[in-house]
Amino acid sequence: MKFKVLQDNLRKVLWDRIEQGELTGLRLAQQTGFKQAHISNFLNRKRGLSLEGMDKVLTVQHLSVLDLLDPAEVSKRATIVPPSPDEFENIVLTDLSVAATQPLIASMNVKEMVKFRKSFLRRLRVETEGDRSGWQRFVFIRLEAHDALPMSPRLQPGATVLIDRHYNALSPYRKGEFNMYAVLKNDIAAVRYVEVAGNHLILRPHNESSPIEVIPMEEGKLASDYIVGRVCYIGLEV
Repeated sequence: MKFKVLQDNLRKVLWDRIEQGELTGLRLAQQTGFKQAHISNFLNRKRGLSLEGMDKVLTVQHLSVLDLLDPAEVSKRATIVPPSPDEFENIVLTDLSVAATQPLIASMNVKEMVKFRKSFLRRLRVETEGDRSGWQRFVFIRLEAHDALPMSPRLQPGATVLIDRHYNALSPYRKGEFNMYAVLKNDIAAVRYVEVAGNHLILRPHNESSPIEVIPMEEGKLASDYIVGRVCYIGLEV
């Protein structure tokens, strides 16, 4: 794919976010350190961006080059999420271990595809620590009885949980509420409340009969390195 096409696709993504009320030209200028006129000229196709400038825009908007590729190009890179022409997005449902460790979900690791409303996904706020630009943002996991028990009754056996892997910060999504996270534990995603004490990660259950677990963080690693993402939706089988 030519660089000019990538720039055109980036403009489209940025205009979509502006039209959704998630972004303004002024805010993008402030994020990147560019002059507002520079951003305006780019958005209105009066000029292009350098490689360095494009990389800066991708970084502050938590995007990667993969987000600018056509679905056919993406599929060549081992992801299998097909484009969705209607109001629903195709979200991968995968194993707990894959969701916790694989930035891009390969076709062999997809258990099924789940359709989800795009309008809901667009409203979700991103809060990323570290570089998650190469991570497929949304994934579904399904919890067996032993996986759901620590968060009972908020989670039930068979619950299908949507994880936003671009939200790995410990700051609360809503004031006064604890975030529920998928967190890396023994190479799989475990769903818990999360706190930090010194160089330890504290995994707190919702179910008072389940134990609190403590994970020592490796030297040089932060809590965000262990957080797979925020639980943003829970579906129950009936």
